[in-house]
Amino acid sequence: MVTVSTPELDLLIATRRDLHRHPEIGFEEHRTAGIVADRLRAAGYEVQTGVAITGVVGTLRGGQPGPTLLLRADMDALPIQEQTNHGFPSLNSGRMHACGHDAHVAIGLAVAERLARRQSDLPGQIRYVFQPAEEGLGGAKRMADEGVLDGVDAALGLHIWLGLPSGEVGVVEGPMMAGSQEFRITVTGRGGHGAMPQQTIDAIYAASQIVVALQSIVSRNVSPLEGAVVTVGSFHAGTAPNVIAESAILNGTIRAFDTKVAELVHRRVGEVARGVAESLGAEAHVELRDLYYPPTDNDPDMVQIVGQAATEVVGKDRVRTDPDVRTMAAEDFSEFSRRVPGCYFFVGAANPEIGAIHPHHSPHFDLCEAAMPVGVEVLERSTMAFLVGDSRPPVHAPRDSRTQPSDNHASIT
Repeated sequence: MVTVSTPELDLLIATRRDLHRHPEIGFEEHRTAGIVADRLRAAGYEVQTGVAITGVVGTLRGGQPGPTLLLRADMDALPIQEQTNHGFPSLNSGRMHACGHDAHVAIGLAVAERLARRQSDLPGQIRYVFQPAEEGLGGAKRMADEGVLDGVDAALGLHIWLGLPSGEVGVVEGPMMAGSQEFRITVTGRGGHGAMPQQTIDAIYAASQIVVALQSIVSRNVSPLEGAVVTVGSFHAGTAPNVIAESAILNGTIRAFDTKVAELVHRRVGEVARGVAESLGAEAHVELRDLYYPPTDNDPDMVQIVGQAATEVVGKDRVRTDPDVRTMAAEDFSEFSRRVPGCYFFVGAANPEIGAIHPHHSPHFDLCEAAMPVGVEVLERSTMAFLVGDSRPPVHAPRDSRTQPSDNHASIT
């Protein structure tokens, strides 16, 4: 049952809409961080700013001894020009909250303030992390490297999710979201006149054959029982219609739920690209971006806590635990959950009646704001269940090697 009061709901929606009007991309979230820091201080949190450049960490020390739980909300927007008609569009040209992080911050502040009102009865500590730069810039890793996980026993986070109807909650044991890594393939041939192809090695033709051949990796090298994706997202080559290009650049992404599968795909991308290029007289150089997002792997005991809390809020029939909830999208909350027991869950926010149907990262993206109170309730209940309940999971060593990249992820040449 959702028990958000009218004043609390009004503030929740007003906060989200204000943040939506003023989106800031990764490591530039200065206004957002200021709002967060002010609200946390007013609620009684010890506040640290400037963590990972623009991150904010609020610490709430309970009146009783107990564990330390990290709660996380990401703050950054995307470099997208908004094309919505909901009445509170972005005022920052070329910037948009197109993934729901504005709602995450609003939910996070509401939960933080609720917990502060229970401080004297709260066992343990809350470390509320408002994280910059989730969208491909590694904000979580930078915060972890700067010590936000020191002394933390477990972590919780959520994502507003257009893959589920508003009023549903999705949570799955094990890999919830895929690991990801970007790659670049530079194909080098021999340029020349478009009328004399016999004198050239056509880099565009070679690169085109590489794009096609890369699709054989998942279909013929990865078990059908595993999940993986290889996507080429950009292809840059050529300068004029009558010039055969000497070079071409392909940029893409590799996704997998299991790091061993990812390592196989990484290796095969290099082998396939080099082999195809060589067969056509060209050369291919493959680089993997240093930043790697591990799979977001949910601890079974933490999933049990969240699942029970979600059942109390929305009912058992609206809690999705089936494999179809999983997604090949990636999340750097994984940098927290691979080090301590964690759970990352989805709060459905799709609603065709109000046009909340467009995918994340679309310029038309919008969400059903009725989903936000659900997120507040589930996250607060999960927090309290962890801190005071008998089902609290044991403190584990760092997560196993399935969620940690090996050294050979740095580059393939």
